[in-house]
Amino acid sequence: MFRPLFRLVHNRAATCSAFALSLLSCANPGAQPTNLLSLEQACQIAQKRSVQIPAQESAAVAAREMAIAAGQLPDPTLKLGLSNLPVDGVDRFTLSRDFMTMRTVAVMQEFTRADKRAARVFRLEQEARVAEANRDLVAANVNRETAVAWLERFYSERMRALLIQQRDEAKLQIEASDSAYGAGRGSQSDVFAARATVAQIDDRIAQVDRQLLSAKVRLARWVGEAAERPLGSLPAMDQTPVNVEQLDGGMVHHAQIALLRRQEDVAQADVAIAQSNKRADWSAELMFSQRGSAYSNMISFNVSIPLQWDQSNRQDRELAAKLATAAQARATTEEATRDHTVELRMMAIEWQSNRDRLLRHQNALLPLAAERTRAALAAYRGGAGPLGAVLEARRAEIEARMERLRLEMDTARVWAQLYYASATVDGSNVTQP
Repeated sequence: MFRPLFRLVHNRAATCSAFALSLLSCANPGAQPTNLLSLEQACQIAQKRSVQIPAQESAAVAAREMAIAAGQLPDPTLKLGLSNLPVDGVDRFTLSRDFMTMRTVAVMQEFTRADKRAARVFRLEQEARVAEANRDLVAANVNRETAVAWLERFYSERMRALLIQQRDEAKLQIEASDSAYGAGRGSQSDVFAARATVAQIDDRIAQVDRQLLSAKVRLARWVGEAAERPLGSLPAMDQTPVNVEQLDGGMVHHAQIALLRRQEDVAQADVAIAQSNKRADWSAELMFSQRGSAYSNMISFNVSIPLQWDQSNRQDRELAAKLATAAQARATTEEATRDHTVELRMMAIEWQSNRDRLLRHQNALLPLAAERTRAALAAYRGGAGPLGAVLEARRAEIEARMERLRLEMDTARVWAQLYYASATVDGSNVTQP
């Protein structure tokens, strides 16, 4: 009757030893297979596969190329003309008989003010910085989504391994209940209960298999074929990625806030352009006029200056509009900074709370669940307890271990969201303490 139970205890000890050896081998880099996909490698692959990042880099290049063009004077204008051509009388349609008939060639150049050209150059440079900030935001999002998918697969695999281990142990309980029932020392309900336990574990394995497949699909979205590689070990997550006490000053590095600040700079550059538009540009024209051979040729020089006679309703209105837009951008940045600061603080609190809960699971809940299982098993072996108590204790222990893994996954997910909130395109983190 008790031989399968002794096998159960021995098998569990052997399984735990093998599991511990596997963890030690993971901790030893020399024992790891060379094709393991680490979290860092997954993020690097996702960065290379992303098409949004080079698109934003192209936008930055385009803005800087336009900035060079904006700093130049406008192209000169060549003018060709025919003036005072007679259309009737004896000299009609002749080019040289009438002294007023002239063939003209002129060159006109508009001289845009230097401060206005500088303001336009500055604005385009700010647009390039917006594109770069957008690139970093895309990179942070890619890293975060990749990390979450990697972590989901990692913990789904651990959950599956735990359930398979528990299923193997539950099958030994079926043998024990069958032996006890055959010897007349157990009931048929114990047999059905043991088999129901295995069926329940199989059902949970099917659920975890579905979660694991979904996690692989999500990971493949970012890393492609590399999603089929076995995963490496977890990175160090024992410290929060952000310094909560210095969070307010560090928000300038947050990818979303950095983008809003760059957009605010663009709005301020528009204000500078509007201010420069209150001073009119001027243009100069040099014209050569050729008349008939009997008459002298002529040269003319003209200067054109726009008359801003209604600045209060034109240039001033434009400046007021740009000032209002800049004020709106500043308010949007400030509001977003407050929101993201609160969001990061809440995630840091959640991360720390989860860490405390994990310690509680490790030091109290899991040892108590294991002791309960051992006590129920010992009572059953001694004939002082029913098999149902063993099965119930086993289910409680499985649930405790699964809850521990789910809590670890939630903690790791929060860590990844905090870490990659301010990651740049190279995957580095600038808010790390």
